[in-house]
Order: sequence, then C-alpha cells, then structure tokens
Amino acid sequence: MVRATPLSSALVTSLRVPTLSGHDFHLPADLDGLGELAYNLWWTWTPRAQSLFSRINPSAWTRHRNAIAVLRYADQARWAELTADEDFMVDASRVLDEFHRYMGNGSESWYATASERHLPGPIAYFCAEFGIHESMQIYSGGLGILAGDHCKSASDAALPFVGIGLLYRRGYFRQQIDADGHQEHAQPDLDPGQLPLRRARGLDGQPLEVSVEIAERQVRAAVWVAQVGRVPILLLDTEVPANDPADRPITHILYVRGREMRLCQELILGIGGVRALRALGIDPAVWHLNEGHSAFLLVERARELIAAEPGLAAGEALRRVGRDAVFTIHTPVPAGNEVFERGAVMRALRPWFADAQAEPGELLELGRGHTDDPEAPFDMTAFVLRHAADANAVSQLHGVTATETWQSLAGHPIQAITNGVHVPTWLGRPVRRLVQRAVGEALGVDLNGPAGLAGLPDLDGEDLWSAHLQQKREMIGFLEGRLARQFARHGESPDALRAVRGVLDPDALTIGFARRFATYKRAALLFSDEERLARILSSSERPVQVVIAGKAHPADRPGQQVIEKIFALSRSARLRGRVFIIEDYDMRVARFLVGGVDIWLNNPRRPMEASGTSGMKAAINGIPSVSILDGWWDEGFNGTNGWAIGDRQADGDDAAQDAADAAELYRLLEEEIVPRYFERGASGLPVAWLETMRASIGSALWQFSTARMLTEYVDRLYLPAVRQPVEAR
Repeated sequence: MVRATPLSSALVTSLRVPTLSGHDFHLPADLDGLGELAYNLWWTWTPRAQSLFSRINPSAWTRHRNAIAVLRYADQARWAELTADEDFMVDASRVLDEFHRYMGNGSESWYATASERHLPGPIAYFCAEFGIHESMQIYSGGLGILAGDHCKSASDAALPFVGIGLLYRRGYFRQQIDADGHQEHAQPDLDPGQLPLRRARGLDGQPLEVSVEIAERQVRAAVWVAQVGRVPILLLDTEVPANDPADRPITHILYVRGREMRLCQELILGIGGVRALRALGIDPAVWHLNEGHSAFLLVERARELIAAEPGLAAGEALRRVGRDAVFTIHTPVPAGNEVFERGAVMRALRPWFADAQAEPGELLELGRGHTDDPEAPFDMTAFVLRHAADANAVSQLHGVTATETWQSLAGHPIQAITNGVHVPTWLGRPVRRLVQRAVGEALGVDLNGPAGLAGLPDLDGEDLWSAHLQQKREMIGFLEGRLARQFARHGESPDALRAVRGVLDPDALTIGFARRFATYKRAALLFSDEERLARILSSSERPVQVVIAGKAHPADRPGQQVIEKIFALSRSARLRGRVFIIEDYDMRVARFLVGGVDIWLNNPRRPMEASGTSGMKAAINGIPSVSILDGWWDEGFNGTNGWAIGDRQADGDDAAQDAADAAELYRLLEEEIVPRYFERGASGLPVAWLETMRASIGSALWQFSTARMLTEYVDRLYLPAVRQPVEAR
C-alpha cells in the first residue's frame, strides 16, 4: 500500500503510479529524456519547456500545442538538424536538468520543511473535471481549472496527492458563434493515444481496468494516467471493447444533459475511482470530494467496510468512512447542486443494497435536501455533508451563505477556504520576469509564503508598464487572428478581413469580461444604457474597448440569448469596432486575456458568485478589477487595488439592483477608471494607474494563490481529518 502508518514516519512526498509505455518516438540518445518530459504535464506551466518543444516542430506545436504531437511528427532529418544545433542541445540539457531537479524529493517545499504538517498517506482528490491545459479539453470552466491548479500546487509542494476523474473522449463542447450570434456546439474527438496520457498498469502488469455494477450489469472502465509534475491523475474511461455499446459513451461528454447518463458517470467516478485506487495499492489518508459529483465513493467505501465486518449496519458504515472524508462546495445555492430522481438511484444501486443488506429508503433519506417532499430527489451535496468530517466553501462570503444554507443539515458551520490560482500557470512571461527580479526567486514553482513579496511595492514603473504593454500587444495579435478566422467563417469580404488587423487599439483602455454565460453573472449589464456606453467607448482622446468571451451550456437557452444580444450589439453601428466577442473561450484564450487587458470586469448578482478565480488571474498580472463585492472580491478589494461596484447591501428587487449597479459601473468608468488610466505624468507614464497595478499584484500574488490555499487545506481540513481520535473515525 502507498501509505505510511504512523504520523511520525518518513515523509511521503509523491506517488508513482506504474504505467505502460507510450509512444516510441525514436529519439536521439542525447535527447531521450524528451519522451518522459512530453508525458509529464509539468511542461504546461514551464515556459522554457514549451519554447523547447515549439522549436522542435513549430507547425505541430502551433496546431496542437501538445508535446506528444510535436515529438510524434518530428522525423529523423529534423532530429539530425537539432542534434547539430549547439544552442538547441544546451537549451534541451538545461530544461531536462530543471525537470529532473523538480521531480526530486521536493525537500525545499513548504510541505517537506514543516514536519508538523506531515500526513500519513496521500490525499485522494475526486473531481468531475480537471483543467490542466487547453490541449486536453476535459474541463468546462472554473471548477476544472481550480482542480488543475490544485494539483499543480500539490506537485510544487511535493504533497502526496492523487487526482481521480473521468476521461471525456468527446470533451466539453467547442463553441462557434454564427453570423447571427447563435452559439453552435461542436464536440471534439479526443484520442488518448495522441495526448500526454498513459494506461495505468495493474499489479499483474496488465493494462488496468475496473468494473462497476450499475443496476443489473457490469460496466468496465480503463484507467489512464495524466502525470502533473509529481501528481498523478487517474482518468476513468468506459470506451472499452468489453462494454456493451450502449455503455461505452458513459464517459464521453462532460456534463452530459441526460440525467440517467449523468448518474452513470458519477457512479463510475465515485465507485470506479475507489476501485482504481485499491487496484493500484494506494491507501489514501484523506478522501477529498471536490463538489458532490463523487459522492458515491462513500457508498463504495461503506460496502468495503461491511464486507470486512459482516453484520455492520449500512448507516454506521457510512458514518465511519465519512470520518476521513472532506468536502468542498462550489455553489452558493441549493438549486445549483447535483440531484437525481429517487427511482433512478434505487435502480442503479440495487447491487449495493443487496450487498449492504440495506433498505433503499434509508440511503435515500440520507440524501434528502431541504424539503419534506416524500418523493424528493437524492441530493449529492446533502448526502456528503451528512457524512464528511468537515466541509469548506470557496470564499469568505461564500462561507457565510453556505453556512446559512447547510449548517442545520451538516451539523456544523461550513468553513471558508478561499480559492486561489497557480501563479506559474497564469502569470504572463514579461510580468513574470519582472516579478521574479522583485521577489528574488524564480517562479517556476509556487512561492513558499508571503515573506518574499516585500519588494513588490518598489517595482519600477517604466518596467512594469513596458511589461504590461508587451502582454497587451501579444493579446491583441492573438485576438485579431481569432477574429479574422471567425469573420471569415461568417462570409465577410476580403477587405473586411484585411481590416481586422489593426481593429483592436493598443492605446485604448481595454475592458476584459470572460466567464460562463450563466444569467446571474449579468454579462449584459455593461450594455444596459447603450447610448451612455457608446459615449464612453468612442472618445477620440480617451478611447475604450471591450473584449468579451465565454460559453453558455448547451442546455442553457437564456445564457445563449445573452450571447446573441451582445454579439448583435457588437455589430451595431453604435458599438462596432469597440466591442469584440471572442468565441471558444478556453485556457489559452484566458491566459491572453488575464495578462493583456487593462481592467477586469465582473458583475454577478451578489451573493451568487461563490468565488470567481478569473479576477485573481488578472490581479497577479497587475490587472485591477472593477467588480461587485461578491466572491473573492468581497475580501480581496482593499481600496487601492481596483474598484468596487456598489456596496454590500442588496436590493430585493433584481431589476432595481441591476439598474443601480449599471449606473455605478458607468460612473466609475467615467469619473475614476478612464481618467486615471489616461492621466500621464511628466515621464509619460500613467503614474496613478501603475500604483493600482502594483497594489493589485501585491494583494494577490500570495493571498489568492493555490499555494496559500493548499496550506489551508492541509492545516484546516486534511490534518484534522487524520488526527481525529480513533473512536471518532
């Protein structure tokens, strides 16, 4: 078993999941290490590694942005050229040396240097989606990106950690917006053999598969491994020949619309995930459920306990297995939690009821939410909260609302551990180089704490502005390329397509808004008064432009209608050339936007935003937010690092609140934000704006990083779960 028993035993720093070999790339002997590097997603947050792969095969890198594709399409003639290139060989050697040092024992990380934090075994982190890199489209948005950043920071810290998720061969949809502004949905077709994935190898040396009983049938799932630095993520895949053709698509599509298919997915995730860990000999010290999708892992662990202790009541077994389980809630309202019709759950879990000798009604009651309806659906969040040792919300304000909603059911307040972002992933290269000089250390891994940030207030204004403008130019070049392809598909004329180059003004204050188009996020708030907005945007002396990106779920018609409305406005005579909507928002688009815009806009209906990490990504790049005091900004705003729209008092009338918030947003733009941006000192620099940028970086670089977040998870959730008295567990 991959677990040390006594808490004082030798430090467990990482897991090694055995895998089958991947591609045979036929690499030159001096570059053989590139094969292993390509299969480790460490390169996704390491610019030097990405540059190296792009030099090997520029066209393959541009098309796929995937190290596996780069090596697969490089021929022997190209390798001969590269091995004769002394500069390339030196760079390759340095990158591989850095990779091997990183993959060492992590002795300098905050986890390794704090013996009081040592855990007796790994954390098993279950999540329905993981956003590691845009080349692996198995994520949809904030939950997946947070999970990916959590894994990356666990790797940086050398924390013993394993992720468990599903491999969506059809991924989450790719968005296209047609000439009328309608969102079109295209499913990608992911081939695991062409991605940085390897099949897990079982203890018998064969490709690992696990089996899950669903109703009266067995469904098998192959287990793939995505290696994220030191952290393996196990991804379960039902597209295997042994399955009935009707069961193979279970794991094809992320957040599939059909409720029974979604239930099957979550059975595979929870039950299959436990069985995959067991088959690999991994015995977690703590089970972390990131949202309720993996709730059935408690059911499977209870079944194991009942098998070991015949006669043990199912309710008692569930109580015991919950003592080393912790739970993170990501939605502020009960309606946003995953629920399933009672009959569907009874049918799917029929084998479990037989094995546990349990009455179906008993389990279903444990999943009852805030309702007295005798036919109430099975609420995954309610079920986990009744059993987990502890639970947390993802911002301080969310902790208040989650406690109000769930304390009576959970039996305790819901802790608040504010989300963060993985700084090496989201910090743009020019600003990264500048910040590295200021803090005196490389940012290839997370900071170990806030102590090194003392130099940030002294960032040279000219250097900071130059770094920001470079990132802005890079963003504009990228966005204009995307717009040209978008307009070409709409049938725009050659002259119109030529005019796209230069359509974005590098001198204009650029407002960025990018997120999921759920209606509570009020993407159209900025457009409440078109005439007033047009005046703000069209000033020749102080020009302003708006860049918008985001997807609405295929089943969310109101969200799609918001996209249609904004697209139509962007093509109107009044706003054309000042408002741009960018299709197919993904991690790559996000990196350009959070590093290149001038101000980050967020205007949800308070308190509906649980956290919202996009503004954190912008903040570490020196991009201030103008935002409703909701989610992270409610605690992040300090009066110097951006602007708050309104106050903390909500109007019970949504229409009145929308009107008040829109009016305040316009006032802030007209009277404070635009004037400050265009005010120039004797040096030609926006001195006051640069002060806001410095404050933005200084307030976010540690406080809203996943490095800080992870220390809180260890101290406040993981360690308390393993240190409970035996009789309480």
